[in-house]
Amino acid sequence: MSREKAARVIPIQVAGHRQTASDDSPDFREPLPLSLYVHVPWCVQKCPYCDFNSHQIRDGLPEEAYIEALIADLESALPQVWGRRVNTVFLGGGTPSLLSGAALDTLLTAIRTRLPVSPDAEITLEANPGTVEAEKFAAFRAAGVNRLSLGIQSFNPAHLRALGRIHDDAEARRAIEIAARHFASFNLDLMYGLPGQTLAEAEADIETALVFAPPHLSCYQLTIEPNTAFAAAPPTLPEPDRCADMQDALEARLASEGYVHYETSAFARPGYECRHNLNYWTFGDYLGIGAGAHGKLTLPTGGGWEIRRQMRWKQPKQYLAQVAAGHPVQQEFAVPLDELPFEFMMNALRLNQGFDVSLFQARTGRPLHVVEPILRAAAADGMIVREASHLAPTERGRRFLNRLLERFLADPAA
Repeated sequence: MSREKAARVIPIQVAGHRQTASDDSPDFREPLPLSLYVHVPWCVQKCPYCDFNSHQIRDGLPEEAYIEALIADLESALPQVWGRRVNTVFLGGGTPSLLSGAALDTLLTAIRTRLPVSPDAEITLEANPGTVEAEKFAAFRAAGVNRLSLGIQSFNPAHLRALGRIHDDAEARRAIEIAARHFASFNLDLMYGLPGQTLAEAEADIETALVFAPPHLSCYQLTIEPNTAFAAAPPTLPEPDRCADMQDALEARLASEGYVHYETSAFARPGYECRHNLNYWTFGDYLGIGAGAHGKLTLPTGGGWEIRRQMRWKQPKQYLAQVAAGHPVQQEFAVPLDELPFEFMMNALRLNQGFDVSLFQARTGRPLHVVEPILRAAAADGMIVREASHLAPTERGRRFLNRLLERFLADPAA
């Protein structure tokens, strides 16, 4: 399982809000870009740190049935996205690389025949570095995947065992070599702050990754999430100051090699930024299909517009049954107007270079003045910097991003 999917934002729903009335609907002046996310929920085994919707395979992978369900799910959603061009496709999980090349070809062909996918669309597949899956990379490329995301996490055998990974360091290296032969664009996921990890060991992981000259790196600090095996039996992690040292060291090393730190956990060679995740960060729309997939769509309603969040049924068997019954969506709700500023900033302020302020109204349909008091206070506290029409988090704002975002949870009209 790759960690790059952490880009997917889980919506916050505040109790007591009513759905937006049509006469108060946002005013959109331009169509929002659209991405497609496809979730494959199975893994060979569940990693102890993982809180994503992934399930250990116990009775074999129902590949044919699941591909049919994904296609049916997509067809049911077509009226909501009809005529809109898809700019990126991301297959996440779970472990999508458990699918066969033939199944992936069937799925991507079905997507292209039902949606206007851009000729230069970025199509990403998350992959496990295990040897068997690495041998499928040529088939994935032939099916239309043009970007691979490898869940390496570490090159240290002891740390891989501590994380419950099924691959070893040799398999990780071999998978990267094969990926580089078939894909001009690929991502390596690495984690730091691992159980018992030293600064030198974290630096060694970065040095090993750089040997392969990856176009993109995603670097995450390990956190203990609720409802995981690590939450039930927490390992001993490095002290916060030591983790901060690891973060400083990896940021400096990657900068010295020409990588652009363009998002909280993402580093890329110029031109290799993840376009799919950038659509999340800039608050674009995305349709999510598959078990537990989330989506965000801007839809017309009652003469106006509203932003709607969707979630598919989470359990694979239940998802398959509900799709067969014609009900793939488990939950759907309109995002209230007063939550849109927080939702936008929760994404856009992850971009280290910030954003043009006009993007706020273009993506939320609300004028920027609804958050002006918050922006002025954040600037006075050294959390953001605003120059002309551009706004960006400062280094302090990036380091204390959650505190910065909490400011936008307040009612902007208060």
